[in-house]
Amino acid sequence: MKKLAFALAILPAIAPAQGPAYHDPGMKVVTQVAIVCRDIESTSKRWASVLGVAPPRILTIKPGSEAKLVYRGHPSNGQAKLAFLNLGQVTLELIQPVGNDTAWKEFLDTHGEGVHHIAFQVADPDKTIKEFQDVGMPVQHQGRFDDDSGSYVYIDSAKALGVTLELLHSDAKK
Repeated sequence: MKKLAFALAILPAIAPAQGPAYHDPGMKVVTQVAIVCRDIESTSKRWASVLGVAPPRILTIKPGSEAKLVYRGHPSNGQAKLAFLNLGQVTLELIQPVGNDTAWKEFLDTHGEGVHHIAFQVADPDKTIKEFQDVGMPVQHQGRFDDDSGSYVYIDSAKALGVTLELLHSDAKK
């Protein structure tokens, strides 16, 4: 009986981690790596210099109320300044939080500047979200693109995976 109890106690530690049962085809290609920063102007200039490219345009996204932003289950009016450096298959996104009640501000307050998320362009966001929720990784923050052509969802996956996952989905063209 002691051997059975011991085996059951250590099984979670030795068994392979259980991930989602559904595997969206978009989860095979990283499209974006995002860094949260305090000063996007200086951060974007430093990255542009390192990469040998022109500093990117910086834009401020719509307030959360206009972008249907939901943070930890509640509507948020948070915003961010964004800059994008296209590096072939992967885009480096720089994010400076503006206001509170966003995953970006939470990350900056908790961890300081650093890699916030890795993004994937998914085919079926609802099904992918459900699969992550089923394994204990709920939605942390979600909203619509500024031009309302699609959505983004941050999965609260940092404890399990070491980083937040972002699911990007573009609406079907009409």
